[in-house]
Amino acid sequence: MKTVILLRHAKSSWDSPASSDFQRPLNSRGIRDAPRIGAWIAEQGIRPDWVLCSAATRAQETLAGLQTTLDLGTNITITDDLYLATPTTAVELLSRVDDSVECSLVIAHNPGMEGLLSGLCGTDNSMPTCALAVIELPIDSWLATDLNCQGTLQHFITPRELPPAS
Repeated sequence: MKTVILLRHAKSSWDSPASSDFQRPLNSRGIRDAPRIGAWIAEQGIRPDWVLCSAATRAQETLAGLQTTLDLGTNITITDDLYLATPTTAVELLSRVDDSVECSLVIAHNPGMEGLLSGLCGTDNSMPTCALAVIELPIDSWLATDLNCQGTLQHFITPRELPPAS
């Protein structure tokens, strides 16, 4: 069994003077929510062995927020390929993960994340910003990852479901 964690980037700012969508940073809510989701992951005892993160600014800032409350180690791949990626592209990237990795974390964007969630476990959950889904996949090798894996949704949480930040 392999576990994949899907995390949509935290809330980004539409008021930023960023020159492109790719460069949009997190807003204050996103900056607050990313560490809270990281703390929740840590509290559950979930430990990603590998992180695949979109190279977009808001995804990388989400990753940085997670790292303030969750030890993610150094096995992190930042890639342009996850920027607005389709579920098929995300699955292709997951299929390249080394089989020594038991749990992968993917930080990316909608609508691809909702499609990936649906493909991996058949649920039609909406993925608002900073939503997190933990899926257990019935595979022994990441090469077997596909959009018909029939995984089991173990957890689905959004920042609204967490206790207020202290």
